[in-house]
Amino acid sequence: MRSGLTHRRAIIVGAGQAGLAVAAALIGLGLRPQQEFVVVDAATDRQRSWASRWHSMRLLSDARHSTLPLRPLPLDPHEHPRADEIANYLDQVQHTLGVDPFWGLRVVGVERRGHGSVLQLQTAEGDVQTRNVVCATGAATHPRIPAWASELRVPGVVLHSAHYQFPRQVPTGRVLIVGGGGNSGVQLARELSASHKVTLAVRTRRPHRPARTFPVHARAGSSWLGRPPAVQPVFGDSYHALRHAGVAVAPAVTGADGGQVTFADGSTLAPDSVILATGYDPGEDWLPAEATAARSRPAMTGLPGLFVAGIPAHSRPGADTLAGVSRDAAVIARTIADRP
Repeated sequence: MRSGLTHRRAIIVGAGQAGLAVAAALIGLGLRPQQEFVVVDAATDRQRSWASRWHSMRLLSDARHSTLPLRPLPLDPHEHPRADEIANYLDQVQHTLGVDPFWGLRVVGVERRGHGSVLQLQTAEGDVQTRNVVCATGAATHPRIPAWASELRVPGVVLHSAHYQFPRQVPTGRVLIVGGGGNSGVQLARELSASHKVTLAVRTRRPHRPARTFPVHARAGSSWLGRPPAVQPVFGDSYHALRHAGVAVAPAVTGADGGQVTFADGSTLAPDSVILATGYDPGEDWLPAEATAARSRPAMTGLPGLFVAGIPAHSRPGADTLAGVSRDAAVIARTIADRP
């Protein structure tokens, strides 16, 4: 185990927006980074996931709603930041806070030590004990791949949106984008429509709202536990606008056989390439089962001293946004500071 991790009051797992928000909240209460708490992250290249998003990606929220508290984004307030601008912003926040993450350290589990208040954090390099652990490993960590994708054989490429960067990655021809019920699929369909023949497969057609109405119409009106969030609209392009740009809108894909996919209405298509804009699973797979039991408040778990920041399933709708994660961070920091 690396030196500098032991005998810390808290360990934050994840150096992204959620981890930095918790770090900022702890610092605001007087805790010192590298001395009373540390941040660890599995990334070996010291890069957050924002740095790997596609080059033209812009946030749905404008700069006013894309920052951590008291740390403004140096852009026009009404401009929608690019993903690389958010990556640079988080680097600047880390530097300003004086946080020096332990990079390349993968956490695989956590458990309570005996009947006391000590937690044992299990990592790929060994175990370390601490009193508090914060899971800040993100709501969009593991690309979600449909089961039928393993049966797909196309002459071009099959990419999850996590690995898409720019149109030149995709050979010329017919492109099927799966996941048109979300904003990523809609944005990629618009981008690729200028250079490819695009079909967008939509499982759930969502209402459309202009981009300027985000975040007012995003995931509003739901409780933090027990009820699913309201259906999120698509922002920016509508399905009608995409059709006008030459994009064909098809039903959900139900299966694949070699180079052919089948849609829910029984029709088929033989695409040259496929992009899976099918979403992500959260980075919570290392949490024990008791972490989801008997949760009494957002960001709390059933294991004393174990907290989750930035994952809506453990908190409120919007907790996975830059503006929304601060509520989790404040609750967690106060609880850690008050624990004996």
